[in-house]
Amino acid sequence: MCRTVDLHQAVLAKNDTNAVELRRTLDDRGTTAVNLMSSPGSGKTALLEALLTRAVVGGTPAAAVTADLATENDATRLARSGAPVQQILTDGLCHLEAGMLQGKLEGWLPEGTRLLFVENVGNLVCPASYDLGETLRIALASVTEGEDKPVKYPAAFGLAHLVVITKKDLADAVEFRREDFLSGVQQVNPGVPVIETSARTGEGVDDLLTHVLRAADGRETHTPVLARQHEKHLHHHDTPSAEHSHAPAGTPR
Repeated sequence: MCRTVDLHQAVLAKNDTNAVELRRTLDDRGTTAVNLMSSPGSGKTALLEALLTRAVVGGTPAAAVTADLATENDATRLARSGAPVQQILTDGLCHLEAGMLQGKLEGWLPEGTRLLFVENVGNLVCPASYDLGETLRIALASVTEGEDKPVKYPAAFGLAHLVVITKKDLADAVEFRREDFLSGVQQVNPGVPVIETSARTGEGVDDLLTHVLRAADGRETHTPVLARQHEKHLHHHDTPSAEHSHAPAGTPR
């Protein structure tokens, strides 16, 4: 058991080192990374395609990296936006790591890219522990998944700088209890902003892009309480326990 914990700590420590390096590299390039996390089927890819299209039409240089266990289907879909897109195949790994992203960006990320969207593997457990050098971490959930997603996955939603509801156009049909969902969000991440979207109707897409651009401009964003608690824990212990999720940077540049 101790050996398993040690290995987990070593993997997370290496990832954190890579994330710091990647964040510094992206900062120097003037690129803001946005980490998108959700469960499979949340509509993350459809929403990202809409976001990229808005960015391209509006003249904002944006690119995307999408991760899946297999197939390049999502990269093909996202490329329809006109933005540069790359696919990472994780070959069974349930999350992205900073080193994987760093390797994919080297020699590819176009100069002048202002926004880099990273579509993480569809999973609300493993990805929450891995900092990807992002400025903005977004947790997404669709109205079709139920109202208790935030409390079921407190690390994923508790470490997010922003929470996004997707497929709002289906809310009435599935009898989505909006207030229950919002209550759960505030329970695990007090004060975090929530944006409601529909890739089908376009509702909320402009608001989401505006929020991302504000972070890119260096405006202060929400700092999760869970991230602050994690930082305090690191200050008091040389080696963090494996039961504590590694948090992303709380406040962007």
